[in-house]
Amino acid sequence: MAYRDLREFLKVLEERALLKRIKAEVDPILEIAEINDRVVKAGGPALLFENPKGSRFPVLVNTFGSFERMRLALEVESLDEIGQRMLEFLEPEIPTNILEKLKALPKLKRLADFLPKYVRSGPCKEVIIKDNPSLDIFPILKTWPGDGGRFITLPMVFTKDPETGIRNCGMYRMHVYDSRTTGMHWHMHKDGARHYRKAERLGRRLEVAVAIGSDPAVMYASTAPLPEDIDEMLLAGFLRGAPVELVKCETVDLEVPANAEIVLEGYCEPYERRVEGPFGDHTGYYSLQDEYPVFHITCITHRRDAIYPATIVGKPPMEDCYIGKTTERIFLPLIRKQLPEIVDMNLPIEGVFHNIAIVSIDKRFPGHARKVMYALWGMGQMSFTKAIVVVDRWVDVHNLSEVVWRMGNNVDPKRDIVIVEGPLDVLEHASDIPAYGGKVGIDATKKLPSEGFHRQWPEDISMSEEIKRLVTERWREYGLD
Repeated sequence: MAYRDLREFLKVLEERALLKRIKAEVDPILEIAEINDRVVKAGGPALLFENPKGSRFPVLVNTFGSFERMRLALEVESLDEIGQRMLEFLEPEIPTNILEKLKALPKLKRLADFLPKYVRSGPCKEVIIKDNPSLDIFPILKTWPGDGGRFITLPMVFTKDPETGIRNCGMYRMHVYDSRTTGMHWHMHKDGARHYRKAERLGRRLEVAVAIGSDPAVMYASTAPLPEDIDEMLLAGFLRGAPVELVKCETVDLEVPANAEIVLEGYCEPYERRVEGPFGDHTGYYSLQDEYPVFHITCITHRRDAIYPATIVGKPPMEDCYIGKTTERIFLPLIRKQLPEIVDMNLPIEGVFHNIAIVSIDKRFPGHARKVMYALWGMGQMSFTKAIVVVDRWVDVHNLSEVVWRMGNNVDPKRDIVIVEGPLDVLEHASDIPAYGGKVGIDATKKLPSEGFHRQWPEDISMSEEIKRLVTERWREYGLD
């Protein structure tokens, strides 16, 4: 059953001792971030700061900072089941007769059930501020000493394609410049940036609405790497098993989740830029200053007792690692649909998701590992991956010790390493050219005679099953318990 809103999810967390309320006055400038960093790295709970200095609105952090909380957020026993369910739903069924057409109707009905539902009003409209709206009322965080200021870090940013009207919702940080303007950190590869570039070409301002805080499926969906022009609110409806209720904004022609805690309405003018950053980012480094579009606020609406949610990123592991790993598990079945030879994939948190991918494959022919590397480098956001390691199907990609052992033993650098050039994540700081540079592919699979390897490939060392059973049966007899 879908959560009605963020606070219903928090109630579940609190019942399971996965949420801690902090009543002491705490400063949104750095202090909350340091508390959060210690808690998340210790595997601790979500934190609700009820008395942030300078604001009457509580601050929520580390909401999704564990696999348990991500499973609760998306209401599943295993994150892997979501991707399988999605694949089964998307699997084409081409009816060849009337009976099969009738059988396909329930699937079409379920699809309709996931479409957003438009409502006249909602909790996000309890307070409407059109005259002199100000961000100063909210406890917006500064998270690292070298940050350029305060940043809104968990916004759901809604825009529409200026030509087609197709909606996009993405999560892009917002550098607060003053009470009514922020930066809009649209990377060049993102759909929000694409909408803005279209608006610039047309000589128009781009209307923007920012929702802060909603039910967890909606919040997660805004981070998901969906194909261009696929509505994130449709994905949210699929995840929550019920349509997302959207309400029209007051000053812009956009809709936002009716259950949102806070909504900022406004626009970005064409060709207006301002220096944004630096910002202590999920890479563990400060992302550097650069010029980005400016968001102008025309209206703020919020719940009377609004909660201000934020995420704090930095050296992993942090909360975003669990969100990213969720994406890995959800979208793996879709990747395997295109590349069925893939057995499993691990985007290790130390690789901050765009730096390293470890992939196991059912190797069938010479050059198969390279085929998979090149295919992944041509696939959506996987195209930004800086290093891809390919191992055999029997290797546990989530056991980094085993992966490194295989790399050390199975790789001949002059034969098994591929270096190419291509697009990189905008946050990649090691390349000479921003968002473009080298990538490395490492084939750590067992080499085949058909690949020119004619030496004998040694067998893995392992004990016989008979002796392992014997030792298991006699273990207590050895006195080693």
